[in-house]
Amino acid sequence: MAFEGNGVDIVSPRRTVPHYHGDEVRTLFFVSAIVLVVAQSTGAELPLSSVGTVASAVVLVIMAGITNPAQYGIHFMNALISVSGALLFGITAIDKYRAGMRLLDSSFVYVEVLALFSLSALYFTTRTIRGLLQRPKLS
Repeated sequence: MAFEGNGVDIVSPRRTVPHYHGDEVRTLFFVSAIVLVVAQSTGAELPLSSVGTVASAVVLVIMAGITNPAQYGIHFMNALISVSGALLFGITAIDKYRAGMRLLDSSFVYVEVLALFSLSALYFTTRTIRGLLQRPKLS
């Protein structure tokens, strides 16, 4: 910690990387993993088996844990995972709604929330990739 001239503690500023949104993606992935496990545990109709649900949750948590601004490849993997989640859960949510499932049915709510989290993660990941690609190259 840094100290001011009179001995008062000052919190050092958070390191900022322009256009880095990995923290948001990390949070969305972690919360999505929790929602997946809770939804499966409560009997919601998800487009994944129990093994697929737990495996997906583990992958999301691992990706959340290794996401950082220094490695470009991780963000492309995050984008792939986000696209997969958005397609899988988005299509399932639309199909459930068109099949007549009520809006407040827990299965529909879980799938819709996972689709929206995936879309949000895709947005933030895309912004991060854009920011990384626009950084000036160091010689």
